[in-house]
Amino acid sequence: MAVPAHQALAIGKYLIKQRILGRKRYPLNLMLEPLFRCNLACPGCGKIQFPDDILKKNLSVEQALAAAQECGAPMVTIPGGEPLIHPQIEQIVEGLLKQKRYIILCTNALLLERNLSKFKPNKRLSFSVHMDGYGAHHDHCVDREGTYEIAVKAIKAARAAGHRVLTNTTVFEGATVENLCQLFDHMMELGVEGLSISPGFSYEKAPDQEHFLSRKRTQAFFKQLLDYKREHKKNWQFNNSPFFMEFLEGKRDYECTPCDLQRFWLAKALLPVDQRGLREDLQGIYGRHRMGQVRHQERQPQMRGLHHPLRLRAQRGH
Repeated sequence: MAVPAHQALAIGKYLIKQRILGRKRYPLNLMLEPLFRCNLACPGCGKIQFPDDILKKNLSVEQALAAAQECGAPMVTIPGGEPLIHPQIEQIVEGLLKQKRYIILCTNALLLERNLSKFKPNKRLSFSVHMDGYGAHHDHCVDREGTYEIAVKAIKAARAAGHRVLTNTTVFEGATVENLCQLFDHMMELGVEGLSISPGFSYEKAPDQEHFLSRKRTQAFFKQLLDYKREHKKNWQFNNSPFFMEFLEGKRDYECTPCDLQRFWLAKALLPVDQRGLREDLQGIYGRHRMGQVRHQERQPQMRGLHHPLRLRAQRGH
């Protein structure tokens, strides 16, 4: 796994602390979504299908930092929409760094190069660039020509400025192992420190509902990809847990647990919710569900505020 030693040590201390405190359920990673607005219209994404009044709104710096403080997770992932559109994203990042969080800021990189001056290199901050394939295949996935070359240029600029750069790749029907091999080889050449990969999980609002991988197709595809990596001894540094990778190949099976990822998103801040705050909501989730009770999101609609249930325990390595 492409996790720095200092980050692994910090997370290890956090896990030991939870064990000492006798906590059986606790968050490890906060998914902090400060906006849904984006400068791309990817057919596999449903975020920008929200009404205009939602797309025009952002979480405030205070809301974002309060959510992280209440959650207490050592890691914060900032997806979107496109986070670099947020007018105060650098203040959110600075505040999270002061809280000593490890931050992964996800971006399609269209705005990355021009915004690099807003961020000082920090061992706790990583930019995760969305790369769905090599060259024209990536452009096809995001429905805009030229995005691959823009992203490559931005990655080079970020690396030259001293930033840690990761990539995240979502696999849809139509992807090929050969194309992803080209992508990963190129990213390693650019100095990317970690590759994250996942099948596309269905969004109800996504315009394209035909190209999400089935479970059977997912297992066959990832087995072929990882067999190629092993056979050719590729030094691709995946940021995923090896247990999750085995899950994708069909070598492991996991039941759902609600304790690993907590999500605080724009819609939650806009809807009428319990005013006692995130901590009460988090504990409420833990109280309503016991590990192993939920195997599919469809069976527990209230779980949709978390990440895809089949990924949770795999990422923790249980």
